Amino acid sequence: MQHPEIILASGSQTRQQLMNRLHLAYKSISPDIDESAQGELHADNLARRLAFEKAHCIAQQYPDAIVIGSDQVAWREQQPDIFIGKPLTSEKAIQQLQANSGQTVYFSTALSVQQQSTGFEQTVVEHYTVKFRSLTDNEIARYVAKEQPLHCAGSFMCEGLGISLFEAMQGNDQTTLMGLPMIQLCQILRQLNILVP
Repeated sequence: MQHPEIILASGSQTRQQLMNRLHLAYKSISPDIDESAQGELHADNLARRLAFEKAHCIAQQYPDAIVIGSDQVAWREQQPDIFIGKPLTSEKAIQQLQANSGQTVYFSTALSVQQQSTGFEQTVVEHYTVKFRSLTDNEIARYVAKEQPLHCAGSFMCEGLGISLFEAMQGNDQTTLMGLPMIQLCQILRQLNILVP
């Protein structure tokens, strides 16, 4: 059965690996948007806007395509207005993990699916929570050196060695923590008559 072109509005390898699970033909295009906060007071609002803008940017260029945008913002308990971004350097990754040690970190992961030609647009925010165990400076340094999580909000990769940093995880869908809520995505794709499975 022929379906519209599917585009993942992301250059993230992790999101591409998640999309590959669905065995659907798609292409990946990285949108050029400003990802800085614009006065948002809660991580949900920032993640929602960025996911929408990523999908919208590509949907305008490919109006018949089904475009998938996603964004994730992390924050610590009782600080939903202080966002934990991507560290980009080893030094900042170490600092983030030192601050996360023994803390509960919340992840707001937004998903936006758009098809401009039909006017379809659905944007949702999913949540996941991670309780970090108390980490020593040596553990943090070893982890950052081995996995280099420089492009991950919170400075870890849960699908890899990052799992060793946790005391507990809580949420409905672990892929939310990985940056693309797959259960929600499948539900939305089915609304668009995309057969998964």
